[in-house]
Amino acid sequence: MTPRSRITPEDIRSIAFVLVDRHGARALGYADQAVGEMEALGDDARAGAWRALKSVVEDALAGRLQRDGAIRLH
Repeated sequence: MTPRSRITPEDIRSIAFVLVDRHGARALGYADQAVGEMEALGDDARAGAWRALKSVVEDALAGRLQRDGAIRLH
């Protein structure tokens, strides 16, 4: 059985904004690269985590996500 992650949606948002603050639009490319590297290693769990982070980075860059406030998961 795979243990559940303790990373919260707020943690993901925080990590995404750190990447955006440090790298701007390049953060999206870095996340995409990480997905590819994890897939190449056969590490589906980590690839999935990077896919989720990439999605949040996209939302942050597009202005669909604010730095603070409630997070709604769909």
